[in-house]
Order: sequence, then structure tokens, then C-alpha cells
Amino acid sequence: MTHHDRAERGAEPALPESRPMSISLREPAELAEALPYLLGFYPDDSLVVVALHGERGRFGGRIRIGIPTAESAWSPLAPQIAECLDASSRARGAPPDGALIFVCQEPEEGGSGRDVMERLRPLVQALRLACGQRDMPVYEALCLSDGRFFSYCCPDESCCPPEGVPLSRSRTSAMAVAAAYAGIPVRGSLREMERRLLPLGPPLGEEQQRALDRASLALTPRMLSQGGRQEVRVETLVLLRRLLERFERRLPKTGTHGSDDAHDDGLLTHDECAAAVLGLQDRETRDQVAAWTEEGDLPAALRLWRALARRCPGPYAAYSAALLSLAGWAAWSSGDVPTARVTLGVALRVDPDYLFAQLLHQACNEGLDPQLVSRCLRKEQKGREHPVDEEAERPGPAPDTAV
Repeated sequence: MTHHDRAERGAEPALPESRPMSISLREPAELAEALPYLLGFYPDDSLVVVALHGERGRFGGRIRIGIPTAESAWSPLAPQIAECLDASSRARGAPPDGALIFVCQEPEEGGSGRDVMERLRPLVQALRLACGQRDMPVYEALCLSDGRFFSYCCPDESCCPPEGVPLSRSRTSAMAVAAAYAGIPVRGSLREMERRLLPLGPPLGEEQQRALDRASLALTPRMLSQGGRQEVRVETLVLLRRLLERFERRLPKTGTHGSDDAHDDGLLTHDECAAAVLGLQDRETRDQVAAWTEEGDLPAALRLWRALARRCPGPYAAYSAALLSLAGWAAWSSGDVPTARVTLGVALRVDPDYLFAQLLHQACNEGLDPQLVSRCLRKEQKGREHPVDEEAERPGPAPDTAV
């Protein structure tokens, strides 16, 4: 798969072990209404495949990717998705006994949900065949578009008419009730979540770019020497400690994403953001900040890294990969896996080769315990603070730029 279609897979959201609950979803309408709860958000412009296990079709791993624009990519993509679902399920313990498919896309202006359903039919059919070849029969395939769902499998027009069925917004379905009971939130749509990570537009974006230009002229020459680089690291860490404390003290009050983000943007000056963004391009500084995770307020850290990522406009867009990686790490460490996956996915869209984001994204998708990553970061940090025969350990100079 290309980086644009990078898979997100996992088995959350699971109900807490202390409150076990069994939910039966039998009708296509119930499956359609359950999708946002399976992922933690509504997946705009996405293909989602869910593994089923056992006679009762227990939900297992799931994969979400963006729907490729080019229809020529659909046929070669389908076997890759089926293979990925099979392999990830086996890694978790057992191959899938079946699968569900969801395609979610809004119609173009003047179009209808039915048009979308028909246009995506070849993609769904290719995936059904690919899953069947791996002994994973597709028990239901649904298209969600224009406030309706359409079934590719159900022949009963009284259940799934050709014009589609309106999606329920009542939040009273079995899955909605169970999610509320278990404290599993739905964070809006994928598009809304990604919008919170995008660079600020004019005039703030233009002012921020000028501040980054000034800071780059001042900091880059200093970071070229070992002594100057260490000085900048210390200055960056002091600044970030101060900003984190500011975010911990001053909480947003509205509870709406747009207003909360505007509140956080107002806590930062352009010069502070420029120094923080540039300083975090240094790999050792970034790793040391990542190792702070267990020490502080994770929600405040997530807000700060997200706000700094929005301060990377124009030619500095790629610089946001470091901030987005830290935001994804903070979200994952706090247990918010859906936000972590989305954030790390945006980081890889910004810079597909950013190794820190790649490693976190893979570990998060494979369901690893973030404590394992945290221990690795602490161990590496201690190794830097107490090096043992550094020349013998490293055959050549270590790169000091971000990976």
C-alpha cells in the first residue's frame, strides 16, 4: 500500500474487562450504526474491513484506509487488504472466519448516495473475491453515503431497498448504549479530527511563517556545532517545560473542538512556536520530550503538540511530523488509540519517511503496550546521559537531525 493508503488496524474499542458485555448485531442497520463505535470516529472517505471470528461472528481486527481516487488501483489493492487482515488476525491469535466491509464516501455535488454505491461496487466486489480466496467469506458489505446505507449483499428489498435506508441518529442503538455504558467516546468524523491538525491559514499562518524564518536564521547556524546544538537543546527543553505548565494551568472551557483549539492557539506567541518547532527537529530533543510522557499531564501535552503542529505553515509543513508524532504518542499513552492512529497517519502523510512516526504507527496498530515503548525511550535517554565508551559504540558520527 502507498503511504496515502496506509492501513490502520486493531481490535479496539473493546469493552473494559471489569464490565463484560455481549452485544448482538444482526441487521444491516445495526451494523451501519455500529461503525463509528468500532473505530472511535466516523470514517469519511474510507474503506473499512472488520474480521469476524467464531460461529457467532465476534468482532476482531479491523483495517481502515482511504479510498484510492484512481479506480485502476482498486483491483491490486484488494488482495493486499485481505492479506493484511488475515496476517494481523493470525498475529493476534487466530485467522478470521469471515469479514465485514464498509465503504464510506459522500456524493459529489448533484450526485446521490446510490451513485456512490454503484461507483464503488467494483472495489467491494474485488475485496469480496480477495477475502473469499483466503477463506474469509464476506457476510455483509455496506456503503454509507448521503445519510443512508446500502447493502451489497442483502437481497431483501424490504430490509435493504435500492434507494437505501436512512441512518439512525438517535444514539439509542445497542452499540451506542453499550459504548455509553463502557465510556467509549465517538470523536466525530475523521475529517473533523484531521482538521484539528492542519496548519493555520492567513493571517496567523503568514505571521507564523515570518517568525519561523527569523528563528531559522538565528538557530540553524548554532545547531551546526556540537556546543551550539547542546545549548539549543537546553533552551528548547526549558521553553517546552514552560509551555506545558501553561497548558496545564489554562484549560479550555467550551468543550467544542473549534473553540478549544482557538483557546490553545491563543496561549502561544509566534516566536515561542517558532523556537519550539525548530528545536524539536533535533532527534535527541524530541526523544527526551517523548520520555516526559509519564511525568506530566497527557491531555495538556496532546493539546500543546497539536497546537504546535498547526504552527507549521507553507514551506515548514514537513516540520509538523515531529509535533504530530509527539501528539500521537501522547494520545496513545493516554489510551486514546483512535486519536493516536489518526494523528500518526497525518504525520506520515506529511512526511512518509519520518521514522519515529512509522515506528509508533506500527506499534500502535499492532496493539503493543505503550509502556514497552516508554521503557525503550527511558533506556535510550539514560544511555545518552551516561554513555559508555561512545566512540566504541558508534563507528561514525550519529546524525543529529530528525529521522
